[in-house]
Amino acid sequence: MPLTLFNSITSWFLKRRIDQIQEFIRDPHKVQERVLLELTAAAKDTELGRLYNFSEVKNYEQFVRNTPITTYEAFEPYVEKARRGQHNIFWHTPIKWFAKSSGTTNAKSKFIPVSEEALQLCHYKSGKDMLCLYLNNNPDSNLFKGKSLRLGGSKQLYEQNGTYFGDLSAILIENLPFWAEWSCTPGNKVSLMSEWESKLKAIVKEVKDENVTSMAGVPSWMLVLLNRLLEETQKKNLLELWPNLEVYFHGGVSFVPYREQYKNIIPSPDIRFYEIYNASEGFFAIQDRNYSDEMLLMLDYGIFYEFIPMDTFGTPHEKAIPLSQVQIGKNYAMLITTNAGLWRYLIGDTVRFTSISPYRIKITGRTKHFINVFGEELIVENAERALEKACEQTNSRPIDYTVAPIFMKDKLKGGHEWLIEFEVPPQNLDYFTQILDLELQKLNSDYEAKRYNNMTLNKPKVHSARQGLFHDWLKNKGKLGGQNKVPRLSNSREYIEELLTL
Repeated sequence: MPLTLFNSITSWFLKRRIDQIQEFIRDPHKVQERVLLELTAAAKDTELGRLYNFSEVKNYEQFVRNTPITTYEAFEPYVEKARRGQHNIFWHTPIKWFAKSSGTTNAKSKFIPVSEEALQLCHYKSGKDMLCLYLNNNPDSNLFKGKSLRLGGSKQLYEQNGTYFGDLSAILIENLPFWAEWSCTPGNKVSLMSEWESKLKAIVKEVKDENVTSMAGVPSWMLVLLNRLLEETQKKNLLELWPNLEVYFHGGVSFVPYREQYKNIIPSPDIRFYEIYNASEGFFAIQDRNYSDEMLLMLDYGIFYEFIPMDTFGTPHEKAIPLSQVQIGKNYAMLITTNAGLWRYLIGDTVRFTSISPYRIKITGRTKHFINVFGEELIVENAERALEKACEQTNSRPIDYTVAPIFMKDKLKGGHEWLIEFEVPPQNLDYFTQILDLELQKLNSDYEAKRYNNMTLNKPKVHSARQGLFHDWLKNKGKLGGQNKVPRLSNSREYIEELLTL
């Protein structure tokens, strides 16, 4: 089939979904109520369904009364039953796949159930919706005249008791229809390679002569690949290599620290960056407008959402609320109930609503990744924005970073210690630190109050890390590539002490 015809047919097919998206935008609460009742009805005869009396659930209030909020630690015994091949534990259809995820660099792994319904009605549906929204905004796109560069996890699948586990990306690739590989590069064999350095070389070899029109992957690891690609091909920027490149779909970590680096290697005002919010537990939101940094919450993927205001999170006053009660500008921990059998599951991410008509969000961090040792309530979003401003004003570019508290000792006040690996370091680190500190104060009034006259917090202590430090740290932990992330903020000094010793 000629590429022009293939591009036209595929674009037409994908854009048909817009009417259904408009339905949940028009009536979000009705759609979410329908999702909840469909989920409880489907699972009413499972072990958990009988425990929580899902057969009695007729509305949200009954669901909340019957079903406790849960974490992975509480849910794990049920997961282990399913991994041993038992059925009907928390979902009514057999669970064959489990996405292995640590969430951070911690050694303990989580095994997230992936049902056939979640594969088809959430993960694959979202991939098509991502393209649908992009094509709807860019009707002259020639996306399918070339290939999509994908960069996913680096693990193969392992079998145990008739079930399989591995990176989510491996599960998705394993279950894709055979024709899907035609539009992607590299091929499945290279995409699923385990050893990161070997995989990097193989990807460069395979993709450098392709006509790449789009890219998808985690910004930090994609940047490593793209820089290696430019080095190998002796090109100044990606447009010399791929002149038809249109869009980069990114997620997994904040794009803020990497934005300028991507603009440098893709020097075109027409390049589009589309953020997506996906995880092993599900696919939640997609940027729905060009040149925006907000994402549309997708409400018809078989996922029911609840939110816990972070100002009460972890306190005796903690209370989850449905979508209909959220407010713009507040920080929330997100709860999900899914068509893979997760029930009121605390995913660990925090979000902020930027709009409620339609419901659009920004990811602000993790429930465990913040610093509140001194009452400063510093979240990842604050850190990313301040870092971006400091880099702008000092013409520097970061690669990775982490932040930890400096605890009070004797009569010494506390503070924050930053370890930043720069691609281009600031000429004056003290000036950089001064800007970083001032921007944090502008963004966070609690931080500002603690910094007033050095009352509680001293000025931040910033180290410029050696080249390759975070790469070496992740390599030591066996966490190179794929979806692995450097913890940005921590209330302990565990990560930063390990890094400082390297």
